[in-house]
Amino acid sequence: MQPIFTTEGLHPRNRFSRWRDTVIARGLPMTLTDCAEKPFEARIEAAEIGPLAITRYAQNAVRGETTHEMSRRFGNDGILLVALPLAGTISSVQNDRSTVCHPGSLLVLDGRPAVSESSMGCRVLCLEVPRERLERVLGPASLFTSLEIGADLPSSVLASTFLRDLVEVHPQLESDGVDRMASIAVDLIVASIAERIARDVPQPMNATLLLQRAKAFIAANLHDHALDPRHLAVAMGVSLRRLQEVFHEAGQHIAEYIWRLRLDLAAKRLADPACAHLAVGLLAYGCGFVSQAHFSRRFKDHFGVTPREYRFAAA
Repeated sequence: MQPIFTTEGLHPRNRFSRWRDTVIARGLPMTLTDCAEKPFEARIEAAEIGPLAITRYAQNAVRGETTHEMSRRFGNDGILLVALPLAGTISSVQNDRSTVCHPGSLLVLDGRPAVSESSMGCRVLCLEVPRERLERVLGPASLFTSLEIGADLPSSVLASTFLRDLVEVHPQLESDGVDRMASIAVDLIVASIAERIARDVPQPMNATLLLQRAKAFIAANLHDHALDPRHLAVAMGVSLRRLQEVFHEAGQHIAEYIWRLRLDLAAKRLADPACAHLAVGLLAYGCGFVSQAHFSRRFKDHFGVTPREYRFAAA
């Protein structure tokens, strides 16, 4: 990672103020207070990994508070901050929820008023994640901000290990590989949060919410050719068997549900004059089909006519 700031070589009386100015300049709108009784020490490193901005902080005990005024002035509503403590702890209060986050856990914060405090010797990875990527699957951020995504969860273990390794190896990756790895990192974060939220929901309601979230994710990702039952289970933070059980209880099969929605979307676009310029193969590709022959066969089985005949009839 690229060094951004260090207190090494600075006079002790200037260290904290210089560090504070650097943190605020990096988009963290907080009133910061040095809570240590010894000379302040800190280091900041950063990296751009695909679309993800990742910062590694190491510092003495610090208290931070975000006010309404600061949120309005500096807050970025399109971004959620995901923190992964590497050493020490982070305590946080936001949305009337307080927690203490330990190494290996995940913590999500947004731009709303919050109070946080790091312990002595705290080291933490902070990721700026698009709010839409998380809320599209998990619902409003208020459901999971300042909620410790514990290191005891299997998905958290995977996420924290993957993130630490990604920070170390990303300079060796090709550009397209970096983007794929960043996307996997976000998927693992989503899976960890989903698993944590599920612990607080009664089992019958849990199944209903899981089904709703899975269907919302499918609808938003029909264009993704990698979308299949196994990929969906990872995104939901549950086992494939559990996800299949939930769909079966609703009288549905995951794969068939995905293909039906893709076919319905394709039919809608075939009938849309705005899409009349698109070749059938290109239209099918945009709906998640990788083979025009496969698309045509499934489309005729479902609608009784070929895609071209359907388009002609609609016109």
